[in-house]
Amino acid sequence: MFAFSTSPRPLASRPPIPQQLKERAKPVLSASSRTIEIDPALRSLLPNGSFQRGTTTTLFGPEGSGATSLGISLMAHASSTGHWCGVVGARDPGVTAMKELGLDVRRVIFVPHPQAGWADAAAELLDGVDVLLLCPPRNVPHAAARRLMARAKERRSVLLIRTVTPKQWPIVPELTLSLTSASWQGVGHGDGHLTARRVAVTVHGRRGASRPVEQWLWLPTRQGTVREAG
Repeated sequence: MFAFSTSPRPLASRPPIPQQLKERAKPVLSASSRTIEIDPALRSLLPNGSFQRGTTTTLFGPEGSGATSLGISLMAHASSTGHWCGVVGARDPGVTAMKELGLDVRRVIFVPHPQAGWADAAAELLDGVDVLLLCPPRNVPHAAARRLMARAKERRSVLLIRTVTPKQWPIVPELTLSLTSASWQGVGHGDGHLTARRVAVTVHGRRGASRPVEQWLWLPTRQGTVREAG
């Protein structure tokens, strides 16, 4: 599902919800409902192998490193198990490739060209989706980053931020995934076709880890899927 509106409703125009009403409406969550499961091939990247609701994870990597594909892969399992997801600012989503990574595009709302309204579009979607992948422009204002992280926490959604460098997102999140190396297979001496990409993902901020942890992935494999690389 694609949404092309570039002038979403400003956050400031919304009347605040009384705190007493919030408490009455807050559901009693079981242990399982506090998390969102991900693809088994990616569980080694996250604390306890799943997303904690209300948290923010940043994905850093240069263009072509696979950071956007990693973000899609991280939300794919959620979409295939009935969760609504959103993607804001990914200009060329590549629907076929996303479906091969396991994403159920019938349960995803895409806003590929939010223009200057990217922050408002993301805030609107956080009201109704469980996982949101945001590809913001460079140099995100501190106030916008703080507002979106607070909205994700309030709505108990998972917020994924895909940027090129850490400096683009001014607030340290709960978890950071940095793509530090990427190489394609299938290209010979001037001939052949790209068939699979092997990437290194460095995990920062994982609970219980005193130092960053590195994980190698096929993203994608020759079949277009994702799995761990030895």
